[in-house]
Amino acid sequence: MAKYIFVTGGVTSSLGKGIIAASLAKLLQARGFTGTIQKFDPYINVDPGTLNPYEHGECYVTDDGAETDLDLGHYERFLNRSTSQSNNVTTGLIYQTVINKERKGEYLGKTVQVIPHITDEIKRRIRLLESTNDYDVVITEIGGTVGDIESLPYLEALRQLKMEMGRDNCIFIHLTLIPYLSAAKELKTKPTQHSVKELLMTGIQPDILVCRTEHPLNDDLKKKLALFCNVEEGSVIEAIDAETIYDVPLLMLKEKLDVITLKKLRLDYENEPDLTKWKNFLGKLKNPTHEIKIGLVGKYNELPDAYKSIYESFVHAGAENECKVKVVSVHSENLENGRNPEDILMKLDGVLVAPGFGERGIEGKIRAIQVLREHKIPFFGICLGMQCAVVEFCRNVLNIADAASSEVNPASKNKVIDLMADQKNIVNKGGTMRLGAYACNLKKGSIVHQAYGSLEITERHRHRYEVNNQYVESFSDAGLIPTGINPETGLVEIVELEGHPFFVGVQFHPELKSTVENPHPLFISFVRAALDRKKMKEEHLTVELN
Repeated sequence: MAKYIFVTGGVTSSLGKGIIAASLAKLLQARGFTGTIQKFDPYINVDPGTLNPYEHGECYVTDDGAETDLDLGHYERFLNRSTSQSNNVTTGLIYQTVINKERKGEYLGKTVQVIPHITDEIKRRIRLLESTNDYDVVITEIGGTVGDIESLPYLEALRQLKMEMGRDNCIFIHLTLIPYLSAAKELKTKPTQHSVKELLMTGIQPDILVCRTEHPLNDDLKKKLALFCNVEEGSVIEAIDAETIYDVPLLMLKEKLDVITLKKLRLDYENEPDLTKWKNFLGKLKNPTHEIKIGLVGKYNELPDAYKSIYESFVHAGAENECKVKVVSVHSENLENGRNPEDILMKLDGVLVAPGFGERGIEGKIRAIQVLREHKIPFFGICLGMQCAVVEFCRNVLNIADAASSEVNPASKNKVIDLMADQKNIVNKGGTMRLGAYACNLKKGSIVHQAYGSLEITERHRHRYEVNNQYVESFSDAGLIPTGINPETGLVEIVELEGHPFFVGVQFHPELKSTVENPHPLFISFVRAALDRKKMKEEHLTVELN
């Protein structure tokens, strides 16, 4: 039987429950324990797939095609192992399952209620991972904040599980905030006391308090928290603000969060955690020998979480190249309406054109790609970014003036990007895209072949539109080469431009598979190309000065 760790949050949202959960899981993994993390979100959406990125950040896609919360990205990046549909559950999915069972008559005429039917389904989902895998530990993060009305069924389910499993088989970690009042020049514990009181009202006593803080917690403050929150003094953990999220596992190691957890779960341990690779990564991250500027052309730039995995992939690839990657946000709409994209883009060492949906900002992306193509600036297009590259090439090189995506211009006579055949009769939007891992065969000698070191790959997808194969021969003859093809459908997955140092567009989402221990090869290659461009510019400048 697996041991369970439940992570709740109090006082405010966005304290970093996912990072704390992933950090603890990393420390346990480094000690030789097997484990996984799951996220329960209290919103009514069945999954985040239909949510606007401004609402909830990026939608993270797993190998098995689940559209999930972005915290699963943290889990995978920290643990270097894949998650699945079972690792993310929403209230909408819980209620949908229960209502479907009721419609089928599975409750034999009983009145269907929150207790026991909803809570039973929550408990079943929590233990589902244990039934399909041999884990030592399962960490369950409960989204939202204690006190939210939508979280109550989850907390009740956890209370019941504690009774059913026994105190040695599950523990509660409560992440809270210790605010600093600058006027009084002191840290205040009262919000945490009230948060724990709120949790106690649901019948749950936290075993460990993890306290987010801007300033160190002294012993007196820890004693006060322990006294008023009814936890052991040694179980009050300081989680001071870190320079980077990748510092958090080492900070939690210093605070002995893993040791305290293992003792409370009665799990024996002997070995010290092996964090050699993690420390090597941090060493490279914090001691770069170069710095480059990469433009991120997107339409959701106001919220960095909308491109969370892309930002983190640049962190991983930058460390691999011993190079600090400064990501410069470029809103695609700012490149439209007569503005000159060259004024912005020529100053950069490389540009990534981001994924997205809808027509807003599309022309700005296309104009950006034209500049990158003509001036041989390293370009990396992901999903919609790749589609825009095909449209741009067809318009400006093949002179097909009305070349477009049918998503943006359904009336165009030259839909070089079109809705896939199996998408044309779909009505419901949720969970119906081309989702999950698909195979791709690479062209020998291509940039992507050199990056991967293999001719066969699998990558994760999330899209409805694809390159129209009727135009492939035309743009291929002109120099935009399909270098990645799906072996089953013949769909174009990757395009590269001949004679360009790095012009790569991919239909899939490589950012979703980049981890600390395995940075994605395409991001590594792109960063290296941008670094080469910067070095060439510097050498050219030196020659001119001499």
